[in-house]
Amino acid sequence: MRDSTVQALEVCSIEVTVSLIGGCWKLTIIQKLLEGTLRFGELRREVGYVTDRVLTRQLRELEADGLVHREVFPQVPPKVEYSLTPLGESLRDMVAMMDAWGQRWAAEQGVEPAPSVLAS
Repeated sequence: MRDSTVQALEVCSIEVTVSLIGGCWKLTIIQKLLEGTLRFGELRREVGYVTDRVLTRQLRELEADGLVHREVFPQVPPKVEYSLTPLGESLRDMVAMMDAWGQRWAAEQGVEPAPSVLAS
């Protein structure tokens, strides 16, 4: 368990959730993986403006926290696939609610949000 999660456990369960899924691009990574398994390059393209370094760090944290599964295939060139664990998959409803809230907020601000990628 990462130190930040241990510290969050001492505060409250909401802080644990924020520790696990908060941070640069984590929710977007989870949202994209809710659509299915992706290789690193596919995930990078799907997420958008993230750098390789940041994406790698976030994936490692998500894997360490048991939300993402990383499968390495022994071949040349190397092939690595990322998918959600059952625990990561359990975030589907929460991610959908956050997506809907963000869509509603953007509409109230009079701006066009990115299209929703999760089915209602």
